[in-house]
Amino acid sequence: MSRPLRRTRGDLIATAAIAAVSVAAVAGVWATAPIRSSELTPADEEFVASAPLETVPADLVEAWTAPAGELPGVHRPVTIGGLAIAHDEHTVSAVDPATGETVWSYTRTDRELCSLGAAWGRVVTTWRASQGCGDVVSIDAATGQYHRTRSSIAPDEVVPVTSNDRIGTLGTTRLELWRSDLVRTVEYGAVEGVQEPNLQPHPGCELSSALTRSDLLAITETCADGTWLRLQETTPEDSREPEIHVSVPLDSPDARLVAVGEASAAVLDGTAVTSYSTDGTQLHHSPVPGSPAGEPPVAPATADLPHHMTWHDGENLVLFSPAELQVQHVIDGALGTGISVGDRLLMPVAGGIAVVDWVTGEKERTIPVDRGAWDGDVSLGLAGGTVVEKRGGELHGLTASG
Repeated sequence: MSRPLRRTRGDLIATAAIAAVSVAAVAGVWATAPIRSSELTPADEEFVASAPLETVPADLVEAWTAPAGELPGVHRPVTIGGLAIAHDEHTVSAVDPATGETVWSYTRTDRELCSLGAAWGRVVTTWRASQGCGDVVSIDAATGQYHRTRSSIAPDEVVPVTSNDRIGTLGTTRLELWRSDLVRTVEYGAVEGVQEPNLQPHPGCELSSALTRSDLLAITETCADGTWLRLQETTPEDSREPEIHVSVPLDSPDARLVAVGEASAAVLDGTAVTSYSTDGTQLHHSPVPGSPAGEPPVAPATADLPHHMTWHDGENLVLFSPAELQVQHVIDGALGTGISVGDRLLMPVAGGIAVVDWVTGEKERTIPVDRGAWDGDVSLGLAGGTVVEKRGGELHGLTASG
């Protein structure tokens, strides 16, 4: 007959030691987990946007202000689903434009905000981690609930690349684009830990600017053999292997993209803007006042209107035809990009907001806006019935007084 199993004093000591180690390991994971440094405060209830502004107001008065820390390449107010998106170094929050109150907020005390964009009814936040600006979180704009996350190696300094269909980031060595579930559709440039060689067609180049729309991704870069405009697919068969339609040689290493259409791209090269189709055909060539290109990576100050693509060159607002990107108007005195209300362009100028006939390019009148001592760039956004101005590191909500 076998003897029953008995616990000895040594067994008890060993069991206690294993339990202590396990508790310490779990506590260590809990204490160092990223979630410990993140705080998401969702909306109390799903936000319902107010009716959009459909007629040009007679006047505008300031109703609220919110922080909008200056991020490279984020020129305009970020608005989505009738909300204005405020942000500082560690927090992103949604502002009800009718009241100025916070609808939801997301804070990362262990990360710095690198980039910010909005599409698909979501706010996409990119944070600086130990391996660059590759920690990405998307949040549902209406509810403030988590949607998706992704993490990858990325450059330490990036600018956003955004459209209604794609969001990504551009650094001097690498570009990534993501679809709505944050799955990467394009990687271009330097690739860490190459598993299969020769997938990247132009390694070792310095990327300087990028714009995207629907199926087209446009990039400018300087390589050993010159400076190039590359027009390529936003959804190649393999995200690791870019599918390039055409490579167009450019005259200056300072050439930068200033507009993109469904099947065309426009580049400021010297003192002229030249647009090209996806087969490399030159469509239009127009002298413009121009603007210093800035150090790469550069995200041009662009905004879309119903009948024009627009670009702010630092002093003027340039209006392009949407298909072939022909320069149609150069409107002086602009402080930044504007918005469309009804059948008019509202454009920030010194002392207020100019009402412009976008067919003729004529300024019809100016709505006064008191900006105090601010004399820098101003860009406009629209959230519901509120005009939102971005002045440096602040958002200002403007509403009609009547």
